[in-house]
Amino acid sequence: AFAAPAPRRLPEQRAWAADVAAGHDAGVRLSVRIELLYGGGGDGKADGPSFRAVLQLHSLTDPALVADAADVWAGTSPIAPALGPRARMDALLTLRRAVRAWAPLSPLLSAAVPDALDLTDEEVAELLGPAAGALDAAGVQVHWPRELARGLTARAVIGPDDDEAQDDTGPRFPAFLSADALLRFSWRFAVGDQELTRAELDRLAEASRPVVRLRDQWVLLDPEAARRARERHDRKLTPAAALGAILTGRTEADGTDVEVRPTGWLEALRDQLADPEGTGGAGRPPVPQPAALAATLRDYQLRGLDWLVRMTSIGLGGCLADDMGLGKTITLIALHLHRMDVPEASGPTLVVCPTSLMGNWRREIERFAPGTPVRRYHGTARSLDGLADGEFVLTTYGTMRLDAQRLAEAGPWGMVVADEAQHVKNPFSATARQLRTICAKARVALSGTPIENNLSELWAILDWTTPGVLGTHGAFRTRYAQAVESGSDPDAAARLAKLVRPFLLRRRKSDPGIAPELPPKTETDRAVALTKEQAGLYEAVVREILAEISGTGGLARRGLIVKLLTGLKQICNHPAQYLKEDQPVIPGRSGKLELLDELLDTILAEGAAVLVFTQYVRMARILEGHLAARGVPAQLLHGGTPVARREEMVRRFQDGEVPVFLLSLKAAGTGLNLTRAGHVVHYDRWWNPAVEAQATDRAYRIGQTQPVQVHRIIAEGTVEDRIAAMLTRKRELADAVLGSGEGALTELTDAELAELVELRGSER
Repeated sequence: AFAAPAPRRLPEQRAWAADVAAGHDAGVRLSVRIELLYGGGGDGKADGPSFRAVLQLHSLTDPALVADAADVWAGTSPIAPALGPRARMDALLTLRRAVRAWAPLSPLLSAAVPDALDLTDEEVAELLGPAAGALDAAGVQVHWPRELARGLTARAVIGPDDDEAQDDTGPRFPAFLSADALLRFSWRFAVGDQELTRAELDRLAEASRPVVRLRDQWVLLDPEAARRARERHDRKLTPAAALGAILTGRTEADGTDVEVRPTGWLEALRDQLADPEGTGGAGRPPVPQPAALAATLRDYQLRGLDWLVRMTSIGLGGCLADDMGLGKTITLIALHLHRMDVPEASGPTLVVCPTSLMGNWRREIERFAPGTPVRRYHGTARSLDGLADGEFVLTTYGTMRLDAQRLAEAGPWGMVVADEAQHVKNPFSATARQLRTICAKARVALSGTPIENNLSELWAILDWTTPGVLGTHGAFRTRYAQAVESGSDPDAAARLAKLVRPFLLRRRKSDPGIAPELPPKTETDRAVALTKEQAGLYEAVVREILAEISGTGGLARRGLIVKLLTGLKQICNHPAQYLKEDQPVIPGRSGKLELLDELLDTILAEGAAVLVFTQYVRMARILEGHLAARGVPAQLLHGGTPVARREEMVRRFQDGEVPVFLLSLKAAGTGLNLTRAGHVVHYDRWWNPAVEAQATDRAYRIGQTQPVQVHRIIAEGTVEDRIAAMLTRKRELADAVLGSGEGALTELTDAELAELVELRGSER
């Protein structure tokens, strides 16, 4: 019943099989050399040259060895031995494939010697178009004579709508960037390195042959391409669209990618923006520190201030994306003070920030800008009555979302600041949409992690600070984000970095000269084994949920994968967390907890202080109860902690009253200054390394005087072990302006997922 069918001959497939074999076994490849044939005048000036296609054979082992087919068939080619005894047969098989790709070559197959054939003008035009690509796919290249100027190239010139020169005040950047400003987008066409006049382009478009005499040389060109070029019209561009084009040097127009060159003072603007931390060229000195600032800015902070002043003074916004702890807040306060001395820039500054940061903003303003009025627009008694020009108004993202209309009507604002701007990383969220309705003379975003999960988050932030500069969200996803995130275009990340560099200033603590006074930071992964109870739970959950996953798809499958990964991480933390026990027995059930106890004993014996981060509030409460039972002074901050209570807890920790600070990662990962800590413990791993880094920076920031030791506790042989390796790779990708999150894991195949979560020799 299962015997193989009897073989049978298929003679009609013999040619096809020979073609397939030839593609693997051929010792030669073919090319077509196009030659010019001139008429009786010798130079062909009367009617122009005619064309002939000459067949050539190339050695595969040494591409420099080439011979005309006529010489190979005649046996007179000196390289015949190198081509091998099957050269003619291989050439004919390749030629057969080429004929299928482009039929005009078929006369060569029936010729006694497939040496050459004359081409009509129509066939030449086809070779200038898609026929060359089809032949190349069939393994046959087309070579044109060097003396022919070939191909029409297009580029765009973008500049002011008139050719007025710069006056004594320099480039009129603010006028250019006004809402009603338009720029001229002009097409330029060239053959070779010679730019064409409009009359010459018309001549090429109206030619009846693909070869035209132009400027004492023959030009080989598809007339249809010239006609399409002639139909392209100059147009006007908005400043935002022009900025994106001149910064990358490319733009998409009429469905094609073209080179762009700026002219006039637009070229000067491009050069200025291309150097974010420069002095702006044109002899402009750096911006001095405001006299009213009660602090001395570090050099890199002065450069950041200069960059912000330069960007906002020409009507652009920006994102200051320095590492946590490098002083983004004081730099922004300095910018506010500077703008108060510039009449056209003055006005109140609205700061929108997470609730946990309002107290820090007030303290920093009172400390570094004494006398500057500041109000909290938050709570039931909030009011905007009597708003003063140089005033700071602090509000939360939640309040802003509710009161966006009142805030918009209270303007004009001199500046709107979005602190921890990743809170508006979803451009379609109500928070992001409402923030866009509040107009200001300048918009500035502050964020240590402008990209947490994908490049759309970067688009959302920069499209708020400088609307339109990155194009529409859809165009940005198509042109940049998809290519970068998928890795399909290796150059896409470089092009995107070139575009966003002027609008995003990022410095890291590790950069030379940024924070030399910071003490060293040591990061250690500490592996622990699961207890028998943990290992049993782990393997049971893997078996159960993998069985469910194997029979599902779509959203249900992704939901099960997230459930599996979350459950395994909770088991690695402590069985009581996963089992949701009300009054759990804590000791002796978790390898992580035993290591944490050992670490805390050592740290407290040294008189040091420690931050302990976990992403789960339930786990934090388990730790809080466990430490209280052991008599270890500790306090817990999470998302439900009131603002006033948060500020009191920070004070107690910084004053040395409580040595162990338990923190929920998302609630306490940003905005807190906890430099008393010399140790940071990550009890579990977050999916995004940028979030972990922000949490660590609560301790490792300007003002820290002691070395900081970071301890990451990892359950060995588990999903955590493999996630740790993935996070290391993600950290490298983030440096290339890329991130990805937990969602990527939900796309794993069943086999890949099983390998990821398999327990490998971890049980004690």
